[in-house]
Amino acid sequence: MKPIFAALLAAGLALPALASEDIADQYPQSELYSKPVEFIPHVFTAIGATAPPTYENAGHNNNLSFVVTGDGVVVVNGGASYRLAKALHDEIKTVTDQPVKLVINENGQGHAFLGNSYWAEQGVDILAHVDAIHEIESEGDFILQGMQGYNRDKAEGTTIAVPNLSFEDEKIVEMGDVTIHVLHLGPAHGPGDTQVWIPQWGIVIAGDIAFHERMPPIFPGTDTDGWIDTFDGPFAGLGATYVIPGHGHPTNMAQVTRYTSDYLKDLRAKIGEHIENGGDLSEAYYVDQSQWAHLDTFEELATKNAGRVFEEMEWE
Repeated sequence: MKPIFAALLAAGLALPALASEDIADQYPQSELYSKPVEFIPHVFTAIGATAPPTYENAGHNNNLSFVVTGDGVVVVNGGASYRLAKALHDEIKTVTDQPVKLVINENGQGHAFLGNSYWAEQGVDILAHVDAIHEIESEGDFILQGMQGYNRDKAEGTTIAVPNLSFEDEKIVEMGDVTIHVLHLGPAHGPGDTQVWIPQWGIVIAGDIAFHERMPPIFPGTDTDGWIDTFDGPFAGLGATYVIPGHGHPTNMAQVTRYTSDYLKDLRAKIGEHIENGGDLSEAYYVDQSQWAHLDTFEELATKNAGRVFEEMEWE
């Protein structure tokens, strides 16, 4: 398969929209929402729906990526269920005979780790940041129950499998001809946010530090000021040419900067002005976010984001 996305990016052409909250499933013959595509040589991603998890998308609403190194495959994200992880593995086997040797969880959210149970059954090492592991250990059963609620029979076989490998700031993985830097660059979207940086190819599998097709969700307790500092500082400092975000099709730094850092700055500025003018929480939900209304999940997230930023900033 040709690395068509990278070619389009290099030519300055528009990328095809491959993820949409309006399409229930783009690859009905598989549990995956979409078939993996080769973004640049040796780096593939199965792009998830830019929508909440549903039975129709089988919880595949994030990007499931893998790197073919020449001496094994590194998978980024365990997937939202045992069956989804198996479906990804089936696709990997059509691309290469190399075995999967490592799975990296990008954070402690269900779509990053619930498929660990499949990979652990295959004897594959699973790596995550220490904070993500704490999230899995403390919240895993609750997250699993939520997945079972929407996924029903598609949840079959899924159990909690805690990663057997951990890191704090950086873990360097040498495999085949590839040097992979597994990084935690600082506070961002959630606990243990992890970036997978391959400097020799100029590509970062960014995880949920970076968004561009769907609105970034802000969780209770998210440090949006810290997220901006991490994004504009060490993340931008990588100098990546290519970015595979946590959600949505692969892109470049300009796009994820516009729809992540710039969005967070805009929302914080508007909430800050609202607070200075004596506004309260009930009014904060309705600050003007119309310039972001074209993003997927805007209807689900815009008012929640505004309220959570208000609650964060009123104590700053």
